[in-house]
Amino acid sequence: MAENLNDCSVACKMSWDQLEALCRRERLHSDQLGVSRANVNEYEVEFLCDYRKAKEEEFYLVKWRGFPESDNTWEPKRNLRCPKLMKQFHLDLDQELRRHKRRCIPKKLDKEVASFLVQKAKVRQSLQRWEAHLNLTRNHPGHIFVMNEVDLEGPPKNFTYINNYKVGQGIVLNEMAVGCECKNCVEEPVNGCCPGASLHRMAYNDRGQVRIRPGKPIYECNSRCSCGPDCPNRVVQKGIQFNLCIFKTEDGRGWGVRTLQRIKKNTFVMEYVGEIITTDEAERRGHVYDRQGSTYLFDLDYVEDVYTVDAAHLGNISHFVNHSCTPNLQVFNVFIDNIDERLPRIALFSTRAIRAGEELTFDYKMQIDPVDTESTKMDSSFSLAGLPSSPKKRIRVECRCGSDSCRKYLF
Repeated sequence: MAENLNDCSVACKMSWDQLEALCRRERLHSDQLGVSRANVNEYEVEFLCDYRKAKEEEFYLVKWRGFPESDNTWEPKRNLRCPKLMKQFHLDLDQELRRHKRRCIPKKLDKEVASFLVQKAKVRQSLQRWEAHLNLTRNHPGHIFVMNEVDLEGPPKNFTYINNYKVGQGIVLNEMAVGCECKNCVEEPVNGCCPGASLHRMAYNDRGQVRIRPGKPIYECNSRCSCGPDCPNRVVQKGIQFNLCIFKTEDGRGWGVRTLQRIKKNTFVMEYVGEIITTDEAERRGHVYDRQGSTYLFDLDYVEDVYTVDAAHLGNISHFVNHSCTPNLQVFNVFIDNIDERLPRIALFSTRAIRAGEELTFDYKMQIDPVDTESTKMDSSFSLAGLPSSPKKRIRVECRCGSDSCRKYLF
């Protein structure tokens, strides 16, 4: 009987932190858990819960990683080696004391203040776990950071991070039939490369910056092309290149997105990704979202109004980008492996140089000038009516962008 159990395994219901705590509690050693004879008596501080001062010595109430809160202990500052956690604790404490219009740290914290600090620490932990999950899920080079220094709101509920469109029921994507045969798509394009095959000009310069007017389509090289991954005509398909931060705004606009790196003018920043649904389904969902005050339906009406992108529950970091009447991002329709002009990819490019730390925004009600006569001759299917529309709205919504050119109402 025992011989038949050699290859059997049973899933453990305890986390690694709980297993490590159990080993320390029972004085057991484990190489996999990093518990040895030398450090078996060392415990890790998860977060600090409370503070008091007695006889000029400072004490902190410690929540130990892997242990229940009933095992929290008061420890003198000299025994603790967690400078980052201690710094964050005092930043949160100072913020809460200012909210209560207090200047000095009391010798003993009120229960209300201590409770807030515990809640803040727990929210920060949940956001850190969500941040780690986002970075495990993303398929792009740019890292995602999450920060909320405003209130106690944690990760959004009922939201799943995706990297590409999720095709809804009854929708079929037509793959690109052919690719280019260029050796150098920018300097020596064969028959105009992929854009030329559709009677359009190359959209990017040799630095990958967009050089065509908003409203004109972009045709990138695809999986059937002869050129390699370093081709300058492969930009959007490479994904987000910048480190971005999802943060809670201080002026009541909910979550927002800021760049942590400088972005040059006309540079690709991100795609607007979500679930592709039919216009009829979008109409049905729109009435539900109106009652919730949501703003995540984006029409794909480059040629005809047939499909809509719904990023309410499935989306990427663009889900959190706010509106501005003077935005720093502009939408372009991009075609790569899909040739169906009813289903372009929605790419957001910078309209100007964007400094590190600046919030990213786009206009939910974009207005684009008509294309010139010569361009219209080259693209008879393209007209002002075929420009990408803004996210669907059915109720009058007040604008909070704070721009000097604010229109006061989004819709």
